[in-house]
Amino acid sequence: MFRLRRSHASRPAAAPPDAALDALEPPEPAVARGDEPLVQAARAGDLDAFNLLVLRHERPVFNVCLRILRDVQAAEDATQDTFVRAWASLDSFRGEAVRPWLFRIATNRSYDLLRVRNRRAASSLEAEPFEIEPIWTSGGQPDEAPDARALRGELSIHLERAIAALPEDQRTVVILADVQGLDYAEVAAATGSALGTVKSRLSRARGRLRQMLRDDPNAAELFERYTRLNTMTTTPTAADPAPAATDQTDAD
Repeated sequence: MFRLRRSHASRPAAAPPDAALDALEPPEPAVARGDEPLVQAARAGDLDAFNLLVLRHERPVFNVCLRILRDVQAAEDATQDTFVRAWASLDSFRGEAVRPWLFRIATNRSYDLLRVRNRRAASSLEAEPFEIEPIWTSGGQPDEAPDARALRGELSIHLERAIAALPEDQRTVVILADVQGLDYAEVAAATGSALGTVKSRLSRARGRLRQMLRDDPNAAELFERYTRLNTMTTTPTAADPAPAATDQTDAD
C-alpha cells in the first residue's frame, strides 16, 4: 500500500490554524471530508490529507494500471509514480473530480512504461502470470446460480484478452468507462479528449469487442450458454455479464 512519507514531501507546511477559531469550531475529521477539501489541505502541505486520498483511490488506480500493463510489478510501479506525480502537481489541480484526474496521470504513466518496454505481443496473452478479476465477474445477482457465475468467470477471461487486443485509445476508454464505471464526461477529463471523441472511440471499441467475441468460437459458445442460463434463472433486469460488449452505441 503506497504512502508518501514526510521525508520525501517537498510541499510547504500549512500555516498554523487560528487557536481561537479552532476552539469555537473543531476541525472536521479527515475521514469525513470529501476529495476536494482533502486536495486543498494537501496543497497547503497536509501530508495526512494526501495520504487519505491515496487510501481512497489507490485500488482503482492500480486496477487501471494493471489492465494497461498486464504486469503486477509494473502496475505497482506505475501506481506509485502516479501518486508521486499527483503530489508534485497539486498546484495544477483546478477543482475537477479527483479520480479522473488521477486516472489521467495513471494512464499516461502506464502507456509511457509500455512504450519503453515495447513488448505487447499478442501471443504473450495466453501465459499471463496473474488473473485479473474484471468488474463483471463480481456483479451478478445475490442469488446467482453457481453455474451462471462459473460461466461468467470463463467469459470474463475472453473479454479481458479482447480488451487487451484493442488499439491503445479504444482500450483506454473501455477500461475507464466499462470497467471503472466513469461517465462520458469523466472519461473525457481523464483522457484529455473531447466528449464526442470519447463516445466515438467507445462505440468503435464495443463494436470491435463484439466482433472479436463472435469470431472466437469458445467465447461465442460461452456467451450463448450464459445468456440461456441467465434467462432461465434471473429476471430481465439481471446484470449483463459483458458490459464492455453491449449493443450501446453513440454518435460522434
